Amino acid sequence: MRKLIFGMNLSLDGYIAAPGDDLGWSVPSDELFQWWSDRVGASDLSLYGRKLWETMSSHWPTADQQPNATPAEIEYARRWRDMPKVVFSSTTSTVGWNTRLVTGDAVTEITRLKAEDGGPMDIVGATLAAAAMRAGLIDEYVLVTAPVLVGGGTPFFTALDSWVNLNLVETRTFPGGVMLTRYETRR
Repeated sequence: MRKLIFGMNLSLDGYIAAPGDDLGWSVPSDELFQWWSDRVGASDLSLYGRKLWETMSSHWPTADQQPNATPAEIEYARRWRDMPKVVFSSTTSTVGWNTRLVTGDAVTEITRLKAEDGGPMDIVGATLAAAAMRAGLIDEYVLVTAPVLVGGGTPFFTALDSWVNLNLVETRTFPGGVMLTRYETRR
């Protein structure tokens, strides 16, 4: 059975994007960028919602070909293209870069994918993760918290029907006061 991990950068007040989908507050340090790149390299499959897919697929497929691309960006772009991905969307019609499109029920497909043999899966995108969270499918939460209050926007956590008890399994500090906390779901 695969492990499903939800991890993103978020503000101290719990948002992954400020109003207007502003992400300017979450520019990672080199060390944090490398940590995220290593996570991509360690994942067997990444599950995307439409909105984040559009953001990522508009940049990373060719990011390594930009004249000012750093070695870390080149490595991340390669890892991102090579990693198998699933996009959940009823409005997107085509995907590329080692990606499969699912237009049906996300919770049903995520449940099926979790039951397969294989390594960890990352789920990215607030709306998709919220559906998986409400269905009790997330095994691990990775919060990379920036010391900023944005006052609103897209929340990391969704409203739940019942509590989710967690165990803290890791903490780490990155430059700029960014704090990583990693929790496993207590079952």
